[in-house]
Amino acid sequence: MVQFSLVVIDDEKTIRDGIEAALKSEYAVRSFAAAEEAIDEIKTSPPDLVLLDIGLPGMDGIEALTKIKELYPDVLVIMITAFEDAKTVISAMKLGAYDYVLKPIVMGGLRVTIKNALETIRLRKEVKVLQENYLKENIPFFIAQSNKIQEIMDFITKAAQSADAPILILGETGTGKELIARAIHCRSPNFKGPFLTLNCAAIPKDLIESELFGYEKGAFSGAEPSGKKGIIEAAADGTLFLDEVGDLSPQAQAKLLRFLENGEFYRVGSSQKRHIRTRIVSATNKDLSAMMDEGTFRHDLYFRLGVVTVHIPSLNERREDVIPLAQHFLVLYSAKYHKQFTSISKEAVKALQEHHWVGNVRELRNIIERGVLIGRGPELKLEDMGMSMGGRTETGGRAAGEIFPDEEPLIPPEGFDLMKAIEEYERRYIKAALKYAEGNESRAARLLHMNHCTFRYQRKKIL
Repeated sequence: MVQFSLVVIDDEKTIRDGIEAALKSEYAVRSFAAAEEAIDEIKTSPPDLVLLDIGLPGMDGIEALTKIKELYPDVLVIMITAFEDAKTVISAMKLGAYDYVLKPIVMGGLRVTIKNALETIRLRKEVKVLQENYLKENIPFFIAQSNKIQEIMDFITKAAQSADAPILILGETGTGKELIARAIHCRSPNFKGPFLTLNCAAIPKDLIESELFGYEKGAFSGAEPSGKKGIIEAAADGTLFLDEVGDLSPQAQAKLLRFLENGEFYRVGSSQKRHIRTRIVSATNKDLSAMMDEGTFRHDLYFRLGVVTVHIPSLNERREDVIPLAQHFLVLYSAKYHKQFTSISKEAVKALQEHHWVGNVRELRNIIERGVLIGRGPELKLEDMGMSMGGRTETGGRAAGEIFPDEEPLIPPEGFDLMKAIEEYERRYIKAALKYAEGNESRAARLLHMNHCTFRYQRKKIL
């Protein structure tokens, strides 16, 4: 059994020796008379717990606490004081002290305080293991060479520190928005609370309020006799992920805003105010800025949802991640389907690099899974994935920007109107981009490398 390590810092030798003698059979105990000496030791060998006297000569306990927390924020510190000075004790607690004990030390009480502190440490370590296991299980998103994804990883760590700050995730379909939301929940203080998901686009607009906030019996025709708890209430002390938040009705937007501002809500059909703490993480692939301009999405809700906002880049914006991701999926599905794939052919690598990823990581995963299922191995080939050179797929997809097939275009003897032909191609590509972007003009403009205003002008002109 692994022992917890304790450091005792007290200028009174009798206290140091007494604590060490009482606890050495249970813990690995080191003792020091001065804070300076102890901190030098902690720098190279951090303990799980520190027992720290406030009234030390030289560097006092408050200053030592500050330095220890700067070095190792997770180390728990129990203050030792000769008298219950409320002001000093409060200062220590504000600086991060776990608890305090009074002199003369009652060993039985000290043992209980230490046991409680170490239980906190044990739970922290347990949570950390669970968090790391989650990331390993969902490693595809986090396999990345691009700086953009590394920045997002840093964002997850920082954003997760709060238990209730709303977070808005923006990105195309298939970029891993829910995965990001789960990772934030996993690393947050409310990790042990529930993580629930609601796709706002999948709920009829006349039912979205009751799904969010619940309802009382008899609230409407077809309501359950006993009433129903809403998903916001069900996610109490945890995280609620609202996917496609841009599809919320104006009425639902207003009620969600009220909840975000003060944590209050009413069930449909009820006059009883309820108050809970639930972190809201929302996501959408719609252009909320354009929706605000059109008056279909509230400005105040947008700013409240996006206290912290992150944009997930598309796979087309981080092409250096395509092959590492493909290799990971190759290993994953080879194991799943008991195949012996070990590599990807040069031609397949080139095709994957040139392909225009409409469905992002989800599309890449599906293509590799298909290849593993169809192919024999050990090398994954173009035909296994249903692709050909130039990024075409069996479903008719083409490489980005391809207008003509490989053969030379035919020109009739009488000639033809080139301007009309160009206009027709432009019309087709604008329509295709809007289809891929699910009607989102900003996304469609980005797909065609166009300014949003220019895209909107061209759309109105030719469609």
